[in-house]
Amino acid sequence: MRLAFSAALLLAGVSAAAADTAKDPSGTWLTGDGRAKIRIDRCGPGQKLVCGKVVWLKVPTTESGTPRTDLKNPDPKKRARPVMGLQLIDGLKPDEEKYTGEIYNIEEGKIYTVSLERESEAELSVSGCMLRVLCGSQTWTRVPDVNQQAANKN
Repeated sequence: MRLAFSAALLLAGVSAAAADTAKDPSGTWLTGDGRAKIRIDRCGPGQKLVCGKVVWLKVPTTESGTPRTDLKNPDPKKRARPVMGLQLIDGLKPDEEKYTGEIYNIEEGKIYTVSLERESEAELSVSGCMLRVLCGSQTWTRVPDVNQQAANKN
């Protein structure tokens, strides 16, 4: 009896871990328009939140050859910071099968309410709203980590 109960607890733990992994958005994702790759990792206390930063840009430099910067940021002091490495997602919280919080849109210099939800192993649904009225969504596609791509080229 004790063995059966222990086995049931073990299976329940495995199922919970599998469910947690299924919704975990960690990885490198190509945005819906194909112009950027965002690396999403666990962060915060106990690694319960998710954060994401820009790790690749299709066009990483301006016409003059300088690295792209956060030009549309409403804070003039932040407009010179490089887009590469910029954290867009900071501390999204788990909310049932998705993660919710805010995302910074570099192209507009605005912050939107966002939810990230894994559609499959290879697809991440990104849904955002501004003022709870102007809403949109796109699907991001999982890609190899930027470091893996560099290693595969050698």
